[in-house]
Amino acid sequence: GERQPVTELQGIGIVGDPVTGRARVVDDPASAELDDGDILVCVTTDPSWTPLFMVAGALVIDTGGAMSHGAIVARELGVTCVINTGTGTRDIPDGATITVDGRSGRVTIANP
Repeated sequence: GERQPVTELQGIGIVGDPVTGRARVVDDPASAELDDGDILVCVTTDPSWTPLFMVAGALVIDTGGAMSHGAIVARELGVTCVINTGTGTRDIPDGATITVDGRSGRVTIANP
């Protein structure tokens, strides 16, 4: 059957108060186009992703834990972050309005 749109994901809250913005699903940091305040949604990160953290209003990362690259850098920079959502890059449409709560680990998709 047809898959229903997902309206909420749960991951590990790393840091930060809730942030609402436009989701930008990115698979390659070299070709990413983020505006200030966009929410970066990706599978995983490594040091090549760090410049995008400076622009992003928040981060949603599919894999990792509290001691992974994305989580550590998010804490250092104070960027709201939810990690280990599992399916964020699949379930969050690029351009959707989402709210990322870095304390509870909840990601809410307003217009899936």
